[in-house]
Amino acid sequence: MRIVFRILLALLLCFELSGCDDMFRDAPIDKLGEDMIWEDERLLDEYTARWYRNMDNGFYVLVSTYIKNLGEEYESWFGDQLTVGRSDWYQAGYGDLLKGSQVIYNNRGKLYWQNYYTQIRSINRLLEHSDRLPVSIKQRLTGEAHFFRAYYYYKLLRQYGGALIIDHTYDPLVSKEKFPRATYSEMVKFITDEAEKAAELLEVSYDPSMAGRATKGAALMLKAKTYFWAAGSHFQNVELPYLGFTTDCSEEMLDKAAAEYDRVIALGIYRLVEIPGTDLQSVVNGYRGIFLTKNSQESIWEVQHNDDGDFMYGFGHKLDRDAAPPSQTGVNCAYNPTQNHVDEYRMANGKRISERGSGYDPKSPYEGRDYRFYANILYDGAVWRGTELEIHYNRIGGKNVPGKDLTPYGTSTTASITRTGYYMAKFLRESQQIDDNDTYASSQNCILWRYAELLLDYAEIDFKKGRTDDALEKVNMIRRRVHMPELASVTWDDIMNERRVELAFEKTTYWDILRYGTAEKVMSGSTNPLYGCRVVVDENGNKTIVTNRVVNGNNDQIRYFGKNQYFLPIAWDDVRYHEVPQNPGWNEM
Repeated sequence: MRIVFRILLALLLCFELSGCDDMFRDAPIDKLGEDMIWEDERLLDEYTARWYRNMDNGFYVLVSTYIKNLGEEYESWFGDQLTVGRSDWYQAGYGDLLKGSQVIYNNRGKLYWQNYYTQIRSINRLLEHSDRLPVSIKQRLTGEAHFFRAYYYYKLLRQYGGALIIDHTYDPLVSKEKFPRATYSEMVKFITDEAEKAAELLEVSYDPSMAGRATKGAALMLKAKTYFWAAGSHFQNVELPYLGFTTDCSEEMLDKAAAEYDRVIALGIYRLVEIPGTDLQSVVNGYRGIFLTKNSQESIWEVQHNDDGDFMYGFGHKLDRDAAPPSQTGVNCAYNPTQNHVDEYRMANGKRISERGSGYDPKSPYEGRDYRFYANILYDGAVWRGTELEIHYNRIGGKNVPGKDLTPYGTSTTASITRTGYYMAKFLRESQQIDDNDTYASSQNCILWRYAELLLDYAEIDFKKGRTDDALEKVNMIRRRVHMPELASVTWDDIMNERRVELAFEKTTYWDILRYGTAEKVMSGSTNPLYGCRVVVDENGNKTIVTNRVVNGNNDQIRYFGKNQYFLPIAWDDVRYHEVPQNPGWNEM
């Protein structure tokens, strides 16, 4: 009877599996017998789907006050390019993270740690049964397993430093085996060795019906990103070998990263998405389209969200709703670009706004800017979904009356407006229907690695290695794509500025701050306050634009980043069981 039940259950699961969307849904594999899993192609695809689903939340859960949902999708909120509009979020989990709460960081560290090792345990389990896998998919599944083992250890490296390298299944209730903390060097070697194994097994590309699967290019990119990360200045000449190298290995890491980027380029399948139009609106539309096209020629690795936008039972998301201005029925205002970031966009002639001869006019600050400014930022007077946004106050009868995009939409007591005078446009679909549907919303994928990032990584390497002409060409490749004037020469500041503008709001900008070792300055309000702007239009139509600090209620927004926050606290249960040292500066709460 049990065998019959399992067969029926397996058939039911197989019947329900169809299309790319289902590949990324969670499945109750643990309720099936192992004999059924290792020899059934569809059940194996469901088994591996959990590795994909847990690798990154993408745009899935971007607005929540609950710590269990404060995942890596919040990375872009911890720098200085974005903040949130709702003060109640600041008073809950998100705000506690900004303030460096030991309790919240302990919870966060435990959550990620457990999730990554749950996936690693699943991966180890499959690799130990690889001899039983169907021949037709054995190579691909084995390649995926090595890729994801490398990927989850890469996430551990970035967030915890040296972790516990566990490459086989074990049961602590049966075995007394314990694992030491690996050194930084050991972690880098393990990750890159695993990524290389994956690259040897995975195909360069797959049939469109398998879009989103790990590929050879993704594996080589992972290998390159690991070396690139490890070259960071914050991880050189450190005292504790599990938090970096005890000597300076940056040159070696940079050389190895460049070699792997060369291998990605040599595959010949990744390139910048071209924007054929040269006028402002054509470039804006073309640039926005990069982030609305799933699995384009520029994308190397991305989170696959449901095509139908189902976020109740699938893996869609509510990004467009969460970011929408009030005139477009937005109530969360979750992504407010800061003045800090707006000032990073240079003029269309390539000059900094503070540079003599730039043409920048503080009375008309949004005229003549880099085309990417108009693609990424919604400002007062910008047109969105056919509506001119009113992110200003009208001076009437001696009082400032807020415009429609500074007036909370609807009757919700938690409905909010921008705190900076800006709304986000990047990643958003202008034609997306925004309503109160409880099941369906947005479907665009979240790109994790793209060719433009590879070029900027490589430009950074070239500059550090003295190859300034090569660095200049890579930066200009990206500028030519958006029809911005090429730079005649390149400085470190030019590269960093191009990186901040091109990769604006993407997750890599947060990790850059950590690898540079500048987080204590950039992510602390005392040294880098967040700014916005306030626009007032008088009765004669004259505009006054004033820069102001971002506040929550009557208080400045408290942001703090301590030295200990470069690395999350390891789950305390594992610290005790494996008898390993905790990361410095953390106490058990």
